[in-house]
Amino acid sequence: MTNIFVGNLSFDATESSIRSLFETHGTVERASLVTDRDTGRSRGFAFVEMSDSHAADMAINALNGQELDGRALNVNLAKPKTERSGGGSRDGRSNRW
Repeated sequence: MTNIFVGNLSFDATESSIRSLFETHGTVERASLVTDRDTGRSRGFAFVEMSDSHAADMAINALNGQELDGRALNVNLAKPKTERSGGGSRDGRSNRW
């Protein structure tokens, strides 16, 4: 499974429009538009999973820099997710200023 990062998306982009764009290059297993957890609005990027790595490479090469809704897409292999610390202190208060 190849996980692809798609950035610089229009806030009007949908999972359906992203899936359609990538399906011209192969089978899309999943398209996930990342949204803000509080507002539900798009954060301007998504992840696309394709099972065929050759098709994924072809899609990345073909779609990187292509315009969608007036914006040039940033398409590349997604970096592996890293562990993040909780960011809070032991007493539950934030350690931010």
